[in-house]
Amino acid sequence: MNRHSVDWAGPMPAITTPFRKDLSIDEESFVANISRLFDAGSTGMVAAGCTGEFWALSLKERARLAKLTAEACKGRGPAIVGTGAIRPDEVIEQIHAIKEAGGDGVLVLPPFFAHLTEAEIIAHFEAISAASVLPIVLYNIPGNAGNAISPSIASRLADLDNVVAIKESSGDWRNFHATLLQVRDRIRVYCGPSSVFGVAATLAGADGLIDCFPNVWDKGCLDLWHATRAGRLDEAWALQRIGIEMTDLFTSDGRSLYPATKAAMNFLGLPGGGEPRPPLRALSGAPLQGLKAGMEALLAPEAKVA
Repeated sequence: MNRHSVDWAGPMPAITTPFRKDLSIDEESFVANISRLFDAGSTGMVAAGCTGEFWALSLKERARLAKLTAEACKGRGPAIVGTGAIRPDEVIEQIHAIKEAGGDGVLVLPPFFAHLTEAEIIAHFEAISAASVLPIVLYNIPGNAGNAISPSIASRLADLDNVVAIKESSGDWRNFHATLLQVRDRIRVYCGPSSVFGVAATLAGADGLIDCFPNVWDKGCLDLWHATRAGRLDEAWALQRIGIEMTDLFTSDGRSLYPATKAAMNFLGLPGGGEPRPPLRALSGAPLQGLKAGMEALLAPEAKVA
């Protein structure tokens, strides 16, 4: 396989996993969010990743989400499902479950917590690729995983049989661009923090955007890709400015990204929010009030962007 083995492109949101007050999965809300995002211009979905709180899900729950995602995406775009785990055999087990559920591809992190050498990271992916029954999207997010897929490692992994793409979420433009230059002739490259530099990534040749912010701001984040591709750059850069300010809002003054995302979805009355699972905690008090005030300020002039 290689980049030509799939036709995945464009904005594919990293979707949330909504939990009820009793912390069970709210399946209806999960599916409603997928439908809403497709209607808004998404080209595919990425479930059970970092935004989807994979670490809080059992393997049985992940398999269930894979089935729900595959069914909701059928005929509309690819269903890509996360497989975050430390041991290769656990990742491989999930890949087979996702295949059985009807998923189209898998998102594969490096092992986390254990500090690995470059050779160990490569060996991990070699073992998974050799046993995979679905196309693999590499996932570089060292801020969460602890182990990075550097541009040089990405170049090595791009030659593995079942690797077709990478989601580059380092948050470092130079790392993203170096990775893009190293591998884009062999695998597809998706920008993770599109709320921060999605326009630049699209102009540089990224194949698509995979970000959590469409859950909250579907029109802005999805239109950012479509406006850039259509050459409406004044509109695109105006949206990028809002995205940067929104990112700062969600990650400051006692707020972190995933609980803030769900709190904003709840505040705006959007499906897919609900509660985060421990160890994450729902926003309350001053952080929640600050988020609400900030969102009202950011979205008030949105109609004037275009």
